[in-house]
Amino acid sequence: MFTARTKKGLGLVAGLAVASLAFAGCSGGSSDPLSNGGGDASASSDTIVVGSQAYYSNEIIAEIYAQALEGAGKTVKRQFQIGQRDAYIPLLEDGTVSVFPEYTGNLLQFFQKDTTARTSDDVYAALPAALPQGLEVLDQSQATDQDSYTVTKAFADANGLTSIADLSKVTSGLTLGGNAELAERPYGPAGLQSTYGVNVQFSPTGETTVDDLVAGTIQVANVYTADPRIKTDNLLTLTDPKGLFLASNVVPVVNSNVASEVSDVLNKVSAALTEDALVAMNVESTVDQKSSADIAKEWLSANGF
Repeated sequence: MFTARTKKGLGLVAGLAVASLAFAGCSGGSSDPLSNGGGDASASSDTIVVGSQAYYSNEIIAEIYAQALEGAGKTVKRQFQIGQRDAYIPLLEDGTVSVFPEYTGNLLQFFQKDTTARTSDDVYAALPAALPQGLEVLDQSQATDQDSYTVTKAFADANGLTSIADLSKVTSGLTLGGNAELAERPYGPAGLQSTYGVNVQFSPTGETTVDDLVAGTIQVANVYTADPRIKTDNLLTLTDPKGLFLASNVVPVVNSNVASEVSDVLNKVSAALTEDALVAMNVESTVDQKSSADIAKEWLSANGF
């Protein structure tokens, strides 16, 4: 499934090298991924540094965190567009970055590749023991950005589909689309068959997955649940009652040194952040071309912050 947010990468050592080069190699300007408009990348001890991945949806959430903390009187520095976990996890561990929006399932698998946790509650419960010393997660939100099996609303209506299990009722052949590696993933075609008794053909559609779904070339697509096209193209994400996919709820991960200082504010944000709201904000970014700052400001105002 294609997204600007890629999972895992070059390994921790390479990530540390990338992070070090990011600080040492460039001075000022947008070419530095750890710079947000110039100035010194360091922050004073009383400054909360909020980071983000190089992914528009993650940056929107990070901006919500930053503005909510500023509204509570905190001094905040933004370090957005850092990159993948291999780069930013070491920065969280050493305190260079204080707060980061994360996704529970993907974060758990980064540290515990063989985890058997699948449901939202089980994944969240497993995180504290999996995280390295010095990192904590605060309250998770209802919003997710995780793998899913999604169909068009028209196909769902025609076949009475609401859950992945319902796909077993479809009498015509089913073709599943997604990135090529989906063929070998535990939640891919083999997982569909073993968990739900659903047999599919597989087509490696990659970046055109949603286009192929809308065109009818494939009937089922592997996309992230917060993909804005779910809303704009009238798609339906099928529920996953047996936990084929690892739940990935949005959650703040923080350096333990600032946990007590930011938890009240960020837990309130998590309590208010919903799946529908995240998708709507992603639409505002990709379709309406609004800035992350403006999107965050409007959401915070609408939710009483």
